[in-house]
Amino acid sequence: MLKIGNHLSSSGGYEAMGKKALELGANTFAFFTRNPRGGKAKAIDPEDVGRFRRLAEEQEFATLVAHAPYTLNPCSADEGLREFAKNTFADDLARMEYTPGNYYNFHPGSHVKQGVDVGIRYITQMLNVALTPQQTTIVLLETMSGKGSEVGRSFEELRQILDGVQCSDKMGVCLDTCHVWDAGYDIVKDLDGVVAEFDRVIGLERLKAVHLNDSMNPMGSHKDRHARIGEGEIGLEALVRVINHPALRDLPFILETPNDDAGYAGEIALMRSRYEQR
Repeated sequence: MLKIGNHLSSSGGYEAMGKKALELGANTFAFFTRNPRGGKAKAIDPEDVGRFRRLAEEQEFATLVAHAPYTLNPCSADEGLREFAKNTFADDLARMEYTPGNYYNFHPGSHVKQGVDVGIRYITQMLNVALTPQQTTIVLLETMSGKGSEVGRSFEELRQILDGVQCSDKMGVCLDTCHVWDAGYDIVKDLDGVVAEFDRVIGLERLKAVHLNDSMNPMGSHKDRHARIGEGEIGLEALVRVINHPALRDLPFILETPNDDAGYAGEIALMRSRYEQR
């Protein structure tokens, strides 16, 4: 069965997100752990979490893919922003343990003219403080488009981060189709080659989730502008090949397309109709 969902608002709590996912035809979803453009986090209601966990078990939900706030930049040149990232990251991992065994995805950050190596050093420092052998959450580095001074524009940069992390078994990667396309990886004409390159550099065992998005821009643009499925430069047929690729088809797919509920329900239904049962 295709594991697919979209980003949902967490304002109503976990049970509300689970019910909304089912309304849209989803069996997984993503959510921001706190205000995506700020730092505040809503208090977690253990009873709400309990109701959601029962619902998720009954409906056989796939692994969830939580998302860190966009304000989190662990490799900022500003020490105060790095401290904010470290504290927010640690708090989010503690909150994630209310729903054990899921994924926590984050953007590696922007080095802001310090250089990639300095940025990667700061990122690994934060991870080595935050990660523990006891946690059940797997932390995912997201592939980035290479906009500005973003770290993570190549598989090699992600590998450098992974190589510096002590709790390596708590780390994975989320591949964003728009981002890798914008970064210069040709998933339209050479998906097999891109998957093979990922395996060579990082290892497919690290690939845990996919953000399934079309792109408004041509390959290699380094711009990061998501488009609805089939309405961008990647196109529907290429994204259908992504969900059916032998190395990818069993992963959770998260839509981050510019849509309303009806649009997400339509995209979920469309991708389900093109998923090859095996």
